[in-house]
This record gives sequence, structure tokens and C-alpha cells, in this order.
Amino acid sequence: MLVLEDVRRVYGKGGQAVRALGGVSCQFAPGSFTAVMGPSGSGKSTLLQCAAGLDAPTEGTVRLGDAVLTALREPDLTKLRRDRIGFVFQSFNLLPALSAAQNVALPLRLAGRRPATQQVTEALELVGLGDRGRHRPGQLSGGQQQRVAIARALISQPDVLFADEPTGALDSVTGREILKLLRALVDQRHQTVIMVTHDPLAASYADEVLFLADGRLVGRLDQPTAATVAAHMTHLEG
Repeated sequence: MLVLEDVRRVYGKGGQAVRALGGVSCQFAPGSFTAVMGPSGSGKSTLLQCAAGLDAPTEGTVRLGDAVLTALREPDLTKLRRDRIGFVFQSFNLLPALSAAQNVALPLRLAGRRPATQQVTEALELVGLGDRGRHRPGQLSGGQQQRVAIARALISQPDVLFADEPTGALDSVTGREILKLLRALVDQRHQTVIMVTHDPLAASYADEVLFLADGRLVGRLDQPTAATVAAHMTHLEG
């Protein structure tokens, strides 16, 4: 389980200080799909970055299983992120000179491990691209590139998969395909997924939605639908 306890993040000092998170406490169970939403500037991305160990909270504690991320030295934190956390971003972040298979294998190679061909193939097959391993990103559609990015994030079998606006650069039909893939990873592989999104339809694929406003957790919604999420967001933005 991933747990955040009274996490605060302040950027700057004195009169120039900006509070991005103001004491957020929440937990994410194994095998759950959580969406994080809120108005612009509410702290969504900061919450994701602190939870994933990409940014250090000013105060508070972040725990992943038996590991306290906020107490780790940077080399140990880097290893934990590499081995136990996966990332998917809006912009795919694939290396254009590498094939899909080489992009998927890259995290293991950077960790000094030699991935087996079968391991890479299985990761691509998991996202429906078993026959696209030799293609470079420029030869793939946007949805296919995002699937490669998901396969790359899953190659190390992470405890948690973080997705930051994973459908933001995709059209609505392709975006729904990616959301169905994330949903299937949760239902069929018991993968824990935490997704930041601004889209009520995307959030409706999650088990639970957390709502942030002004750096604070202000609401939760179980079994969300696009309509109920949109109504919550309209209230917050109003």
C-alpha cells in the first residue's frame, strides 16, 4: 500500500513562498485504480510527484510498503523508483532513434540488467503491440506510442504505475483505448494505478476519484461516472 501522511510542499521562502500541498493524507490499496482531479493549480501534479518520489515533500511522510520514501537517500530513492515505480506521461517520452522493443527494454538496461527478448515481447504483447517491436516511434500512431510507453513502465513489474494525463495528447477514441488498457491492468493483473487527469470521462474508469483544491484534499468519490465527476468538478471550480 502507498500511504501519504500530512504531506506538505512549499516552493520558495518568505514572502515568495507558494504552498502547492497543504497537509494531504491518503492511501492507495494494492490493485486499485485512483484518479486525482482538481482545478488548475490545485496540486495534482505535485501530489503525484511527491507520491512517486520525484519531488521531496517539505513536510510529511510517503511510504510504499515497508519503504519510507521521505527517509531515503537519493541513490536509494533512485533505485526504488527504478525497481518499484512505473511512469506514463502525456508526451510518451520515447527515444525516436530506438525501436519499440529497445524503448521498452531501456529501463532494465539503464539498471545494468540485460532483458531477455521474451520479456520485452511479453510486455509489448500485454499492450497489444507484439508485432510492432521493430517499429520506431515515428512509424507508430499516438495511441501505439502510448502503449509502448506503458509497456516500458511495466517491464520492471512495478508496485505502482503513475499516469500523468496519459490521454491528454490523444483523440477521444484512442484515449478510451488507453483507459480500457489501464482498467484491464488493474482488473486482470492487480496493478495499482494512480492517474492525474482533468477529464471526467477518464476519471470514470477509476475505482475512486480524489479531488484537490488549493493544495488540500477536499473530496472523494467511489464508483465514479463521468456525470458525477463533472458535477463535483463544477462545484469545485464554482
